[in-house]
Amino acid sequence: MIKIFRTQSVLKELIPEALATLSDTMLQGLCVIDVQCKKGKYDADVYLDKMMLTPEEQKTILSRLRKVSKHLETHCATAEGWYRCPSFHFKFDEQLEKQNHLDALFEKMEKELKKSHHE
Repeated sequence: MIKIFRTQSVLKELIPEALATLSDTMLQGLCVIDVQCKKGKYDADVYLDKMMLTPEEQKTILSRLRKVSKHLETHCATAEGWYRCPSFHFKFDEQLEKQNHLDALFEKMEKELKKSHHE
């Protein structure tokens, strides 16, 4: 378990470094929010920040990431001296958006409560 947490932590640092080495400016600045390894360490879900990207832009980015994922995996494996790097599966993170929405709802409720207490 500790090994998996360490691997996830290392990948969260290495993947943005690997993205920065690409010539594709659309991919260079992507923000990695989380990495979750599964199937031992053979697969890793890489969660990205949507950063106000349209659904079309997200589809384009995911398509481009699939094309360069082997390069990114090789970069990470080489940097860590690993024999094998997990296969990356890129996804845009929905959790952050949901959390921001919940935070906004709670803030609105709090304002309403304060307003009703002052009346």
